[in-house]
Amino acid sequence: MTKSSMKQFTFNFIDQNEKAIACVSDSIFYFGELGMQEHESAGLLCDLLDAENFRVERGISGFPTGFCATYGTGSPVIAIHTEYDANPNNSQVSGVFEPTHITPFAPGHCEGHNCNAAVLVAGAIAAARAMSEYNLPGTIKIFGAPGEEQLISRPYYVRDGWFDDVDVALHDHLGGDLGTVYGLTHSAAISAYFRFFGQTSHASVTPWNGRDALDAVVLMDMGMAQFREHMKPEWRAHRVIKEGGDQPNTIPAKTMVWWTFRAPDAEGAKIVFEQGKKIAEGAAMMTNTEVRCEIMSAVWPVRTNQGLAEVIKSNMDIVGAPDWTKKEHDFARTIQKKIGAEPLGLLNEVRPLNGPSKQRAPSNDCGDISWKVPMGRIGFPSNIPGVAFHHWTGGAALTTSIAHKGAFVGAKVLAATVLDLLTVPELVERAKATFADEIAGVEYQPLIPEGQEPPIDLNRETMEVFRPSMRAHYLTERPVFM
Repeated sequence: MTKSSMKQFTFNFIDQNEKAIACVSDSIFYFGELGMQEHESAGLLCDLLDAENFRVERGISGFPTGFCATYGTGSPVIAIHTEYDANPNNSQVSGVFEPTHITPFAPGHCEGHNCNAAVLVAGAIAAARAMSEYNLPGTIKIFGAPGEEQLISRPYYVRDGWFDDVDVALHDHLGGDLGTVYGLTHSAAISAYFRFFGQTSHASVTPWNGRDALDAVVLMDMGMAQFREHMKPEWRAHRVIKEGGDQPNTIPAKTMVWWTFRAPDAEGAKIVFEQGKKIAEGAAMMTNTEVRCEIMSAVWPVRTNQGLAEVIKSNMDIVGAPDWTKKEHDFARTIQKKIGAEPLGLLNEVRPLNGPSKQRAPSNDCGDISWKVPMGRIGFPSNIPGVAFHHWTGGAALTTSIAHKGAFVGAKVLAATVLDLLTVPELVERAKATFADEIAGVEYQPLIPEGQEPPIDLNRETMEVFRPSMRAHYLTERPVFM
């Protein structure tokens, strides 16, 4: 049996299961679960993999919504991982041309992690079916990664040994085109809570008896603003105030501000973070308050591997971009006009493989995996070129045929790439050789503190508020793979 026939087997499987793949994507879209609270999403994915005879381990590394599903035995060991969390205030009706809530001010998908999950599970099942059909040796390990938007889970997986036996890893993520890259793609980041503690007092009667924790937050903000003049152009620092006090006539005794510090490399992120800690300590001194810093997440920059990029690109050339209709192009152009982007519509070509890539400011917690083992990234076209993620336009296409067609293509590329790596040992060896050159001189060590436990209650209260009303929009149909 030729390799091309095995790939065609997986392509046929995906063609026959387009309805199930779309149902997975749309189900997770309507679940709209924030990071660490993806119970419906992770449960659906685990159930589907369990039904396909994967050995499913739930709750790995202390994450209730994390999992590892394993199929096969022996070498090579191929890890496939992605995320499925949504964002706050991103509840957006798909298929419309205006900002329209599904549930007012609720969480939702305006980036497309719902599509990521559909490609993950469909590509994995297609590859497993081929392994069974053609008696292929090797192991695939499917990782569900909670809380990507907060940059949380995958550094814990690496720290706890889940990737110690992995030869190569693959990550899938939607975008506006079909393409892959190699080189540094994302930045390192350290995300931390700064909690200030003071003393309450009546703000109009005896303010001199109070020690204002909110003043400390404000002064930290001012200090960071002054520090920005001295930051390197590629460094970043941004924050939200999570606790600012209770009422104006009571001086706040407890406040909390959440900062994220970014840089192109791990050392740079630590420098910005350490300066942030100094500024927080200075703010506490000026206000006679106390400060406690808690690292919430910390990730290395994302690096994608040249050897794997070559394999992925070869399969993208085989699969090709979706055949878009005029209606789909027109929808995309309307959305592009809304944001002032050039109304090009949808892209019909596979992006050329150019590298090394230009590193960007965003971060992704898969970065830690990419310094542990060679990692390739499959970018598939389930969103509109030019839209901004975490903006209503980023959710406008996510249950339309645009999202579905892009996911079908992404799943085919993923399955075909897995088959290449299972059947051609030289490809795995090339990935490892190029990886050794790429990380030469760098020793990976997790940035998360030793012994730290994951923040499993993050976003729980928000989901408890919104989930009952969101549940009314869940799909009643369950995906079934034939």
